[in-house]
Amino acid sequence: MYEEALSAPAAVARQLSLDGDAYAALGASLRDVPPASLLTIARGSSDHASQYMAYLIMARLGRLVTSLPMSLVTLYQSKIHAEGLVSFAFSQSGQSPDLVAPTQFLRENGARTVAFVNAGGSPLAAASQFVFPLHSGPEQSVAATKSYIAQLVAGARVVAAWSEDPDLAAALQDLPKVLEQAAQQDWSAAVEVLKGADKLFVIGRGMGLPIAMEAALKFKETCGIQAEAFSGAEVKHGPMALVDEGYPMLVFAPRGPAQAGLLALAEEMRGRGARVLLAAPAGTPGAELALSTTGNEDLDPIAVVQSFYPMVEALARARGLNPDQPRHLNKVTKTH
Repeated sequence: MYEEALSAPAAVARQLSLDGDAYAALGASLRDVPPASLLTIARGSSDHASQYMAYLIMARLGRLVTSLPMSLVTLYQSKIHAEGLVSFAFSQSGQSPDLVAPTQFLRENGARTVAFVNAGGSPLAAASQFVFPLHSGPEQSVAATKSYIAQLVAGARVVAAWSEDPDLAAALQDLPKVLEQAAQQDWSAAVEVLKGADKLFVIGRGMGLPIAMEAALKFKETCGIQAEAFSGAEVKHGPMALVDEGYPMLVFAPRGPAQAGLLALAEEMRGRGARVLLAAPAGTPGAELALSTTGNEDLDPIAVVQSFYPMVEALARARGLNPDQPRHLNKVTKTH
């Protein structure tokens, strides 16, 4: 897991050097024939990556994006109206039947189907009209790292191509060197705080929320911590009742419109007695975990997770667990 997390910058550089014409063609297709509706199809870490892309699309292009409950197709046999729809499926292996079946159904019924997949020749790739390889290389770790980061980048590339935004495109090209720096950030303070924890809130908002969701999943998978992700707004609607003296909270506060509210929340939770670990750009008052900044604040969440992965791997080992062999988990999960 550690080696693959550190290889993510190179994987991103490789991806960015390839398939430029294909992304441009998809962007042109989306401009020339605007979608009537947009769906994402994914599970687990891949679903968190799809939500990041969805947030980018909604924020930058004003198009609503829905996450498809796959059981509507696989279990309930719903005849979803697919004409004019565009679906985006995200997967490392491309093998799970509940991603493949909806993609096939939607394509057969008039949708444009897009897949971001790391495994060439997979059933999901075969089912899709547009296929974008992640170019991450073989991923041996059960807990996805470099493929998740590659999915985040692929989603951002779609938005850059669709919107024809030169600033976002330029920031993407500079991303590998920022990720190299982010991977070296010292987050050891979090290991010391969390090595004895059995529960945890992970807080984000806006484009950072999918990163908080991914972090919470990794705490569960590799560390055995009952971690739950919440929006900085949603946490006040009930979950805050659980916060008592010493309750651990990890707050991601990268740059952007959500940052001020997240910093205020961190301060409020400290006032309630919570043990808050604040991740924010260097120089931010109260920040214990430094965040690297990219050439575009909408890409900063990608740098956040690059810094997070080495920390959570070290935390698992500090807790006496092997992050390369999480209990009860397999690399490829096939659900229906």
